[in-house]
Amino acid sequence: MSQQSIVTQIPALRRYARALTGDIWAADDLVQDTLERACSRWRLWLAGTDLRAWLFTLMHNLFISQMRQGRLRATHGQEVDLDDLAMHTLQAPPSTHSLAIDLQRCLLRLPMEQRAVLMLVVLEDMTYAEVAKVTGVPLGTVMSRLSRARERMRELMDEPKDLAARSAPILRRMK
Repeated sequence: MSQQSIVTQIPALRRYARALTGDIWAADDLVQDTLERACSRWRLWLAGTDLRAWLFTLMHNLFISQMRQGRLRATHGQEVDLDDLAMHTLQAPPSTHSLAIDLQRCLLRLPMEQRAVLMLVVLEDMTYAEVAKVTGVPLGTVMSRLSRARERMRELMDEPKDLAARSAPILRRMK
């Protein structure tokens, strides 16, 4: 395992960590912990096998361990979603940047298992078999989680439009 081969994986590890944690600082900590673990356990990596998959597996398992220990908290589920509270009262003007914000908000509302699979397939361009290896679940579970994640993302991305349509006042023509 060369130092250069690990360095080339850092951007992808950062993207995946950011998708898992939803927080820049927590993502950077997770990447550093992953790289430290990889360096301390480099003898476990088999030469000729997929270094990328090994690093992603380390990160995924480390993230799960930290979640179980309570040292790391995913940003979905436990917090009050201010976007939902303000949806009825505050309406920002449409902009091109709002799509990226909506996408991130929707990603963070997915269950962690679905978000992880979606990010590995879509963003990191991993095969279903590679994702199954990284996450440690059967291939059919990967396909199921991916399907549910894509469907939920469609629902979440359409939600503001539906919400705006429902909250718009009904105007009647009066003579």
